[in-house]
Amino acid sequence: MAKVDYYELLGVARDCDDKGLKVAFRKLAMQYHPDKNPGDHTAEAKFKEINEAYEMLKDPQKRAAYDRFGHAAFENGGGGPGFSGDFSASMSDIFDDIFGEFMGGGRRGGGGGRSGGRERGADLRYNMEITLEEAFNGKTAEVHVPTKVACDACSGTGAKPGSHPKVCTTCDGHGRVRAAQGFFSIERTCPTCQGRGEIISDPCDKCAGSGRKTQERTLSVNIPAGIEDGTRIRLSGEGEAGLRGGPAGDLYLFLSVKPHSLFQREGADIFCRVPISLTTAALGGQFDVPTVDGGKTRVKVPDGTQTGKQFRLKGKGMPVLRSSQMGDMYIQVVVETPRNLSRRQRELLEEFEKASSEETNPESAGFFARIRDFFGGT
Repeated sequence: MAKVDYYELLGVARDCDDKGLKVAFRKLAMQYHPDKNPGDHTAEAKFKEINEAYEMLKDPQKRAAYDRFGHAAFENGGGGPGFSGDFSASMSDIFDDIFGEFMGGGRRGGGGGRSGGRERGADLRYNMEITLEEAFNGKTAEVHVPTKVACDACSGTGAKPGSHPKVCTTCDGHGRVRAAQGFFSIERTCPTCQGRGEIISDPCDKCAGSGRKTQERTLSVNIPAGIEDGTRIRLSGEGEAGLRGGPAGDLYLFLSVKPHSLFQREGADIFCRVPISLTTAALGGQFDVPTVDGGKTRVKVPDGTQTGKQFRLKGKGMPVLRSSQMGDMYIQVVVETPRNLSRRQRELLEEFEKASSEETNPESAGFFARIRDFFGGT
């Protein structure tokens, strides 16, 4: 099923600024938060979609990529769960294809990173999802990458054991041939060796002359503490093996952090929404709140606390990547209005209402006083 447009999901225009984006996200996050919709799987799914959209659009680079390519900028592609091959082509090969016909090779096997038929392997992409707790602590993860490795039978040459590739006689190993046309000399890719500069007359039986075979490799990857959603880790030389002994490509590990049931993350700061009772808000009290490091902290609520009040827990957020600094945790309280009252509870609240005055409800008293002034005191 096609994914919903991120801007449409958050209800903002495509030219919305960062402040408007944050306001829209917080409003929807409060509406669909699992704590406010217990047992509602539709709301939970919506909450995850909102988190995904906001995490993508708040990052300027990701937003620019999304504005240009849409969801296709971040899709896995083929090749199995979390994995896609041919993530990016070698830039030297791309420039070769564009300019090789007009620029002299000079090097054996042609210009632009090819030498004796040895072509650079493709870069690979691997998508990994981790939890917020794993992003907090860091971890060493094992990734299983189906890729092309050098053929062990021919040692990556592509030639049958005991034989060797031969220099192409058409281009003398340059990979390009020249043809004179009037006053001009035009250089083209050699049609005999396809630009490789070598001919394999007796190819390896195991790899059919490519010098590579498909195999699953297991790599150990260090995920540092404080890693953020969307971070890219480059593992040099861990991509596909090059063709006929060429240099290997790179492996790019793209990390995403799963939405948490209690916490929302913004940079190094953690936010948590906590509902409190009407009596706790009015009379004061305290409660214990979990922290992302696995502990808990006691929060004291002063009497007369209003909905939206935030309490800052210094140093209880996420670690700052490659730093000794820590972010903060912000507890936002929401006063819950009592429901399903008994007769006695209703009587007590009615008595309280009769005994209330402007001093006990200063905000509402002031607001309605301004309304009376607006309508001329009537």
